[in-house]
Amino acid sequence: MRFDTKIAVVLRTDVAVWQRLNMVAFLVSGIAARTEDIIGADYEDGSGRRYLPMFRQPVLVFGSDNAGIRSAYERAVARELALSIFTDELFATSHDEANRAAVAAVPSATLALAGIALYGERKKVDAVVKGLSLHA
Repeated sequence: MRFDTKIAVVLRTDVAVWQRLNMVAFLVSGIAARTEDIIGADYEDGSGRRYLPMFRQPVLVFGSDNAGIRSAYERAVARELALSIFTDELFATSHDEANRAAVAAVPSATLALAGIALYGERKKVDAVVKGLSLHA
Protein backbone atom coordinates (compact mmCIF):
# COMPACT_ATOMS: atom_id res chain seq x y z
CA MET A 1 0.00 0.00 0.00
CA ARG A 2 1.31 3.45 -0.88
CA PHE A 3 0.59 6.26 1.58
CA ASP A 4 0.14 9.94 0.74
CA THR A 5 2.05 10.78 3.93
CA LYS A 6 5.34 9.63 5.38
CA ILE A 7 6.94 9.30 8.80
CA ALA A 8 10.73 9.67 8.85
CA VAL A 9 13.32 9.75 11.61
CA VAL A 10 16.87 11.00 11.14
CA LEU A 11 19.46 10.03 13.74
CA ARG A 12 23.06 11.07 14.16
CA THR A 13 25.13 7.93 13.73
CA ASP A 14 27.86 8.94 16.21
CA VAL A 15 25.44 8.38 19.11
CA ALA A 16 25.44 5.04 20.99
CA VAL A 17 23.05 2.43 19.59
CA TRP A 18 20.94 2.25 22.77
CA GLN A 19 20.58 6.04 22.67
CA ARG A 20 19.50 5.95 19.00
CA LEU A 21 16.82 3.38 19.78
CA ASN A 22 15.63 5.44 22.73
CA MET A 23 15.50 8.57 20.57
CA VAL A 24 13.30 6.86 17.98
CA ALA A 25 10.74 6.04 20.65
CA PHE A 26 10.73 9.58 22.05
CA LEU A 27 10.72 11.28 18.64
CA VAL A 28 7.81 9.35 17.11
CA SER A 29 5.72 9.70 20.26
CA GLY A 30 5.15 13.36 19.35
CA ILE A 31 3.88 12.40 15.91
CA ALA A 32 1.52 9.83 17.42
CA ALA A 33 0.24 12.33 19.98
CA ARG A 34 -0.50 15.14 17.53
CA THR A 35 -1.56 13.43 14.31
CA GLU A 36 -5.13 12.26 13.86
CA ASP A 37 -5.84 8.97 12.10
CA ILE A 38 -2.19 7.87 12.12
CA ILE A 39 -2.78 5.11 14.65
CA GLY A 40 -4.57 1.95 13.56
CA ALA A 41 -6.98 -0.22 15.52
CA ASP A 42 -6.08 -2.43 18.47
CA TYR A 43 -4.58 -5.81 17.67
CA GLU A 44 -6.13 -9.06 18.86
CA ASP A 45 -4.53 -12.49 18.73
CA GLY A 46 -6.24 -15.80 18.07
CA SER A 47 -6.90 -16.26 21.80
CA GLY A 48 -8.78 -12.98 22.06
CA ARG A 49 -5.99 -11.12 23.93
CA ARG A 50 -5.87 -7.46 22.92
CA TYR A 51 -2.77 -5.38 22.25
CA LEU A 52 -2.12 -1.69 21.80
CA PRO A 53 -2.46 -0.17 18.33
CA MET A 54 0.50 1.03 16.27
CA PHE A 55 1.10 3.45 13.42
CA ARG A 56 -0.87 2.58 10.31
CA GLN A 57 2.16 3.17 8.11
CA PRO A 58 5.89 2.41 8.20
CA VAL A 59 8.41 4.61 9.98
CA LEU A 60 11.58 5.06 7.93
CA VAL A 61 14.75 5.61 9.96
CA PHE A 62 17.77 7.31 8.40
CA GLY A 63 21.31 7.74 9.70
CA SER A 64 23.39 10.85 9.20
CA ASP A 65 26.27 12.93 10.40
CA ASN A 66 25.85 16.30 12.10
CA ALA A 67 25.76 18.26 8.83
CA GLY A 68 23.17 15.94 7.29
CA ILE A 69 20.81 16.12 10.24
CA ARG A 70 21.11 19.93 10.35
CA SER A 71 20.34 20.11 6.63
CA ALA A 72 17.32 17.81 7.03
CA TYR A 73 16.12 19.95 9.95
CA GLU A 74 16.38 23.16 7.91
CA ARG A 75 14.55 21.60 4.94
CA ALA A 76 11.78 20.32 7.25
CA VAL A 77 11.36 23.76 8.84
CA ALA A 78 11.29 25.43 5.40
CA ARG A 79 8.53 23.04 4.32
CA GLU A 80 6.59 23.63 7.54
CA LEU A 81 6.45 19.92 8.37
CA ALA A 82 5.42 18.60 11.77
CA LEU A 83 8.73 18.01 13.53
CA SER A 84 10.03 16.62 16.82
CA ILE A 85 13.63 17.07 17.94
CA PHE A 86 16.07 15.41 20.30
CA THR A 87 19.16 17.41 21.27
CA ASP A 88 22.42 16.38 22.90
CA GLU A 89 21.33 18.15 26.09
CA LEU A 90 18.42 15.73 26.52
CA PHE A 91 20.83 12.86 27.19
CA ALA A 92 21.66 14.56 30.50
CA THR A 93 18.14 15.43 31.68
CA SER A 94 15.99 13.19 33.81
CA HIS A 95 12.39 14.33 33.25
CA ASP A 96 10.05 16.00 30.78
CA GLU A 97 10.12 19.48 32.34
CA ALA A 98 13.93 19.49 32.30
CA ASN A 99 13.85 18.36 28.65
CA ARG A 100 11.70 21.30 27.61
CA ALA A 101 13.88 23.73 29.60
CA ALA A 102 17.02 22.37 27.93
CA VAL A 103 15.55 22.92 24.46
CA ALA A 104 14.16 26.36 25.37
CA ALA A 105 17.63 27.53 26.43
CA VAL A 106 19.11 27.15 22.92
CA PRO A 107 18.21 29.15 19.78
CA SER A 108 17.05 27.10 16.76
CA ALA A 109 20.21 27.84 14.76
CA THR A 110 22.48 26.34 17.41
CA LEU A 111 20.48 23.32 18.58
CA ALA A 112 22.84 20.32 18.91
CA LEU A 113 20.53 17.94 17.05
CA ALA A 114 20.95 14.24 17.79
CA GLY A 115 17.69 13.20 16.13
CA ILE A 116 14.59 14.52 14.41
CA ALA A 117 11.30 12.95 13.37
CA LEU A 118 8.95 14.40 10.82
CA TYR A 119 5.57 13.70 9.37
CA GLY A 120 3.82 15.12 6.37
CA GLU A 121 3.02 14.85 2.70
CA ARG A 122 5.17 12.10 1.19
CA LYS A 123 6.78 14.35 -1.45
CA LYS A 124 7.76 16.96 1.13
CA VAL A 125 9.25 14.36 3.49
CA ASP A 126 11.11 12.75 0.57
CA ALA A 127 12.63 16.16 -0.23
CA VAL A 128 13.81 16.52 3.38
CA VAL A 129 15.53 13.12 3.56
CA LYS A 130 16.89 13.21 -0.01
CA GLY A 131 20.48 12.03 -0.06
CA LEU A 132 20.33 10.36 3.36
CA SER A 133 20.76 6.61 3.74
CA LEU A 134 18.46 4.34 5.65
CA HIS A 135 19.89 3.54 9.07
CA ALA A 136 22.03 0.42 9.00
